[in-house]
Amino acid sequence: MNNDKKRRLGSVLPLLLVPVLLISIITFFMNSSSKEKELTYYDVVEMFRNDKIDSYELNLSSGVLTYQLRDEKVQRKYSVPSISLFYEDVHDYVVEYNKTHADTPVQYNYKAGSSNSWLLSLLPTMICIGVLAVLMFVMTRRMNQSIMSESNRTMSFGKARVRKNEGGKKVTFADVAGADEEKEELSEIVEFLKDSEKYNALGARIPKGVLLVGPPGTGKTLLAKAVAGEANAPFLSISGSDFLEMYVGVGASRVRDLFAQAKKSAPAIIFIDEIDAVGRHRGAGMGGGHDEREQTLNQMLVEMDGFVENEGVIVIAATNRPDILDPALLRPGRFDRQITVGYPDIKGRVEILKVHARNKSLAPDVNLEDIARSTVGFTGADLENLLNEAALLSARKGLKAITKSEIEEATIKVVVGTEKKSHKISDKEKRITAYHEAGHAIATHFLEGQDPVHQVSIVPRGMAGGYTMSLPLEDKLYRSKKYMEDDIVTLLGGRVAEKIVFDDITTGASNDIERASEMARNMVTKYGMSDNLGPITFGSGHNEVFLGKDYGTVRNYSEEIAKDIDEEVRSIISTAYQRCESLLKEHRDKLDELAEYLIKNEKIDGVDFEKLMNGTLDKGVDDHA
Repeated sequence: MNNDKKRRLGSVLPLLLVPVLLISIITFFMNSSSKEKELTYYDVVEMFRNDKIDSYELNLSSGVLTYQLRDEKVQRKYSVPSISLFYEDVHDYVVEYNKTHADTPVQYNYKAGSSNSWLLSLLPTMICIGVLAVLMFVMTRRMNQSIMSESNRTMSFGKARVRKNEGGKKVTFADVAGADEEKEELSEIVEFLKDSEKYNALGARIPKGVLLVGPPGTGKTLLAKAVAGEANAPFLSISGSDFLEMYVGVGASRVRDLFAQAKKSAPAIIFIDEIDAVGRHRGAGMGGGHDEREQTLNQMLVEMDGFVENEGVIVIAATNRPDILDPALLRPGRFDRQITVGYPDIKGRVEILKVHARNKSLAPDVNLEDIARSTVGFTGADLENLLNEAALLSARKGLKAITKSEIEEATIKVVVGTEKKSHKISDKEKRITAYHEAGHAIATHFLEGQDPVHQVSIVPRGMAGGYTMSLPLEDKLYRSKKYMEDDIVTLLGGRVAEKIVFDDITTGASNDIERASEMARNMVTKYGMSDNLGPITFGSGHNEVFLGKDYGTVRNYSEEIAKDIDEEVRSIISTAYQRCESLLKEHRDKLDELAEYLIKNEKIDGVDFEKLMNGTLDKGVDDHA
């Protein structure tokens, strides 16, 4: 039994109890009043004989005797079996009594009863029937409403669950920062929605669909809302997963309903978030070409560019998986234009920070350009989260404004995780962690081209027992082979330091080794950086397999080549290990010095780290750690 049926039953049950209770009360009083009927005819005659009756009245129509005893004030009733017999039996006693009690004679009211006495006797039954009729009417009305509600829900099952921008906050291009080129591309959509005649006069056709492609958090949804806000057009938003249900045909019905709603509100914008949920490549799944998802996609293809005209309706979709979309969805006439919304550069990050800092109190020591410079690779959502975390930390400390210290702490929290100060570790594990992180930091410092060390800590954060953080000085579009080889050296710094100092290794380097191995394999198979195998890509993650596009990489090389790839990966890792081992042995004094500092102070920032490497740090005074 579902919740709706339970609620309906719960609302009906109290109504059913009312007539039951009413009938019980009436029956109780009727039984109470009928107790006098348990008297026999001779008991009544005996009361007349013994002079116990003070007054009485006999109803000739119904034969009901109403009498009152001398010592009571309550009138009682009794139905006599025969009126004539009763008259004969009682008359002598009444006459005799009146002779001896002339001063208080018994009034023998031998008269006919009122003609409506039978209506009075039926009154309780009529009241009960009336109450039952009213309750049945109410129950029937409620059941009809429930049936209509169920019918409406059934009829609306194929309706699209659209979220509209009515009454919400209006978003414009001023609210979108760090995406100047993207806004310029979308401005044509805005101009068309405002003034379509200008384009029609030149015979220009505005794109029917715009596909926003980019990593999560880069502002694709925000851009779509800004287009609707700038054009002052209705904005119909829906997720790709909202089309799909377990019932056949529902998805296609919702697509038709979505476009029908948009046409009624034209000019309008349809925004489909995560379109890859419904727009995946057809024929790549177990269901062949007849599953529900593909029927939904077919209907969307027809609506976007089929026999039906969609004048004034523009579709904007967002995805971070353009490689798995069906080619028919991406052809001209459907999604004519693809706009890549990538990671913002330093200028874009500054603009994004300005937008999110509008309603926040910043201390004078906070420089947004410094924050942007230290957050390479952050998306707009990451930067918003960074400032929010800094605001929470400031509020927790009771500050009136966000200071530089809270910004730095929030940056580390977002990148690495929450600091676990209460986590107690043994002196031995603390020493191992100190040398492990010192190995990363020393390798990073003495390798040319690596980003400078920003902070080293042995306080556990997130899943890590410690961390070494480096902040890029500039945005990098490409990574060279030498840079990636140096990255592998720094990743192996922790494992090499453990081996040199303790002549033993731990599991703490598992993630470092995993990342180093993946980077080395990508250098060989993806980037063509192997001298022996040449500039060839081995394997493909985009070819279809029977179970779908996401179930693995297609292997397009022989067993012999696979062996050569393994050898090349092993060679890159081995070379990096030897380079790291040589570097740490060469600077063993700095390794020991940094590790001892970490054991004592638990963390060191970039300024003190540089002083320690240069030998100018006053170890008795720790201003930054």
